[in-house]
Amino acid sequence: MPRLSIPNTLFGRRLREARLRAGIAQDKLGVMIGMDEGSSSARMSRYETGTHEPPFGTAEKLAAVLGVPTAYFYCDDDRLAKFLVRYGSIAPEARESLLVLIDGLQPSI
Repeated sequence: MPRLSIPNTLFGRRLREARLRAGIAQDKLGVMIGMDEGSSSARMSRYETGTHEPPFGTAEKLAAVLGVPTAYFYCDDDRLAKFLVRYGSIAPEARESLLVLIDGLQPSI
């Protein structure tokens, strides 16, 4: 079994977490966002290890396939990143209710 390199960038760490959570292989993920089958695994590996960071449009495609908000890849707070994943998975009308709840938690100005 090949040894996984440790991601050395925030984007790479978040990408690997989301990909593993979704149970998708690197090469399959690359193909799912429109990459050539022959290079998709290598490109995904470079994104995950931090050798390269994808253009924002590619990050948007990755987020859509992995079912996470694009902001998740760039969020440097682990708790907020976890919130973003959960927020992205709830229905739009429930999101509005959640925002109302959060607004109620803020102290009055």
